[in-house]
Amino acid sequence: MNWSQSVSGTMPLLRKEVLRFWKVSFQTVGAPVLTAVLYLLIFGHVLEEHVEVFKGVGYTAFLVPGLVMMSLLQNAFANSSSSLIQSKITGNLVFVLLTPLSHRAWFLAYVGASLVRGLAVGAGVLAATALLAPPGLAEPWWALTFAVLGGVLLGALGLIAGLWAEKFDQMAAFQNFIIMPMTFLSGVFYSVQSLPGIWQTASHLNPFFYLIDGFRRGFFGVSDVNPWTSLAVVLSATLVVSGISLHLLRIGYKIRS
Repeated sequence: MNWSQSVSGTMPLLRKEVLRFWKVSFQTVGAPVLTAVLYLLIFGHVLEEHVEVFKGVGYTAFLVPGLVMMSLLQNAFANSSSSLIQSKITGNLVFVLLTPLSHRAWFLAYVGASLVRGLAVGAGVLAATALLAPPGLAEPWWALTFAVLGGVLLGALGLIAGLWAEKFDQMAAFQNFIIMPMTFLSGVFYSVQSLPGIWQTASHLNPFFYLIDGFRRGFFGVSDVNPWTSLAVVLSATLVVSGISLHLLRIGYKIRS
């Protein structure tokens, strides 16, 4: 079976997943935008006069791309992971299992919906925060590339978490002990060059750092790491995580028992 045959039927499931979060968009899109604006107001007010990461770039403007990418990543992860765990717990997943959809169709639908939600939240955060501190777009192709890769990477990671978790407590542990620390060690609120040596090393082992640094390059034309290096790291991580999630879907891990 080739790819075109195995992904047929993706659109109905993709539409279902998009509508699932869009029907409560005030909660799934509006709330993250408000949270990001609050971060910007608080950190920007406190540190604007004291921190200059890139020459000629105010701290508040520096903060905007990091908040956009942070919101995009967290919501892309939340979309696929919460959808799977809710369907498993409520028993609704059986109705999807009854369809002749392949594991590839599942992957494209869940990750595609995660990407849509991530980009929607990211665009909302950018629109809201740009009113307070317009960051500019020096190299927009980098911003778009890393935004799409970030949504796909976290959507696929959310699939793995949703398949692994059997209850909401396990999902919360995954988010609190993996996603949140990786996000805050990625340079959202600072340049990793300002960190002590051991934490700089830890940050450079973190794919989220390369996502945010490459995304920020699109706004200011400067970054801590060469954007091609960031692209290579992020693309490799995306391929690995996507491969693992596709394999788990193919064998029916914790959903076909």
